[in-house]
Order: sequence, then structure tokens, then C-alpha cells
Amino acid sequence: MSKLLSLIIAAVFASVNVAAVAADAPKKEEKKEAKAEKKDEKKAEVKKEEKKAEKKEEKKAEKK
Repeated sequence: MSKLLSLIIAAVFASVNVAAVAADAPKKEEKKEAKAEKKDEKKAEVKKEEKKAEKKEEKKAEKK
């Protein structure tokens, strides 16, 4: 009887540990996606700034 009880306790403990590890995996994926989105936003901002700088240079060239 004690072997059965220890087996049940061990099974519960193992299932709880596996569930915790499995629940942690999506969080890591969300972090990766968030980082990728931030990089894309930064790239877009840099491109906008470059376009603004080009427009300013063109206007200066037109005035001369």
C-alpha cells in the first residue's frame, strides 16, 4: 500500500513539473516575437528619418 501511495505522489509531482515547463515555453516565444516587433519598429523609424533627411536636402538643393 505504501508503494502505491509513493507511486501516486511521484506521478503527481512529475505531472506538475512537466506542466510548469510546458507553460513556460509560450512565454519565451512571446518574448522573441516582441523583440522582433521592436526591431521592425526601429527599422521603420530609421527609414522615416532617412526619408525626412533626404527631403530636406532636396529642398535645400532646390533653393540654391
